[in-house]
Amino acid sequence: MNNNMDRLVIRGKKRLSGNVLISGAKNAAVAVIPAAIMADDVCVIDNLPYIEDVKCLYTTINKMGAECVYSDKHTLKIDSSSNVSTTVTFDEVRKMRASYYLLGALLARFKRAEVTMPGGCNFGTRPIDLHLKGFRALGAEVDVQGEVVCVRADKLKGASIYMDTVSVGATINIMLAATMAEGVTTIENAAKEPHIVDVANFLNMMGAKIKGAGTDVIKIVGVDRLHGAEYTIIPDQIEAGTYMIAAAITGGRVKVCNIIPKHMDSLSAKLLEIGIGIEEGDDFITVDATESDFKATSIRTMAYPGFPTDLQPQIAALLSVCGGTSMITENVWEKRYQYIDELKRLGAKITVEGRVAIIEGVKELTGASVEATDLRAGAAMIIAALNARGETVIGEVKYIDRGYEEVESKFSALGADIRRVSV
Repeated sequence: MNNNMDRLVIRGKKRLSGNVLISGAKNAAVAVIPAAIMADDVCVIDNLPYIEDVKCLYTTINKMGAECVYSDKHTLKIDSSSNVSTTVTFDEVRKMRASYYLLGALLARFKRAEVTMPGGCNFGTRPIDLHLKGFRALGAEVDVQGEVVCVRADKLKGASIYMDTVSVGATINIMLAATMAEGVTTIENAAKEPHIVDVANFLNMMGAKIKGAGTDVIKIVGVDRLHGAEYTIIPDQIEAGTYMIAAAITGGRVKVCNIIPKHMDSLSAKLLEIGIGIEEGDDFITVDATESDFKATSIRTMAYPGFPTDLQPQIAALLSVCGGTSMITENVWEKRYQYIDELKRLGAKITVEGRVAIIEGVKELTGASVEATDLRAGAAMIIAALNARGETVIGEVKYIDRGYEEVESKFSALGADIRRVSV
């Protein structure tokens, strides 16, 4: 699977139908795994997606001296009761941006950490100054030496921290550090994404005292130690959305299973506006586009519960075949439109002015050779290719593998003509 030269070859114009099972949430998993090393004990994490970012963390945690074992491909047992290194400067750390959660986790438990700065998808500045500001507010000294961030404290003390901008990563990282600080920490203007709630729930199961996760004020009463726990990761909202949009663009009917429908509200509302049928159950959504006549719409990406930036490239692929003129305003990442040139190769008519993309709907897309410029852009290429007449070849599949489990077998099972080739 981990072949950087892999390509996906897709022949379009096949209606998707059937059921697809959604994996655990990538964005929750990559924060919960670092959080597990805050316990001087054993944690078991279930429903992990079997993706490159999780495998990277698995290798990293083992190299740090904790014992991390797969009991099956979706379950990790992490024992960090032995000596855990607070210096994390291996190659794996550079490959994903979520490695920065090791800073907050190590700072909480050991009061010090040295972590190489993350890589991951490149679509704009991902400054971690908000994270560092939070650590400083808790009493840590921060020193950035080239690519390595060093944080240390004699002790951490609770503080009132106001987030200048809503940041998921900074909210989680400060929450991790504050969990074992003396006294009370309040994070105001906190991000509200489902995976923040997931991380807080996991920490609370380990003995933390966190209230308000999922609202814009999180209150944390510090504790001395955390114990082990077993925890099940929530379903992946973005993977679910990707399959919902894919079902729509092919005029198909797909039941997206093992999800929390409430997390999909902003997408479901937009699909209804476009003219696509949505039926919600307790843990599934059925998307029915068999009778749909797609209409243009406008989208603004926002922090949760608004429309997620991580579904913006995928919905752009769908809007490129909706009748009329659609507009997308990207309010989160300033360079998220790098994929637009790739969509244009498939025949999409899109112009970008600053943070706004104006999309003139075309009748259909046409196969071509394209590249995944980042993780979600890769998903958008798959979606566009499913609509395109002829054959599409997608390069840089390594980005897609970072966040989507068994992508070709899941799409194949729904009737897509998709295969992976190693070059």
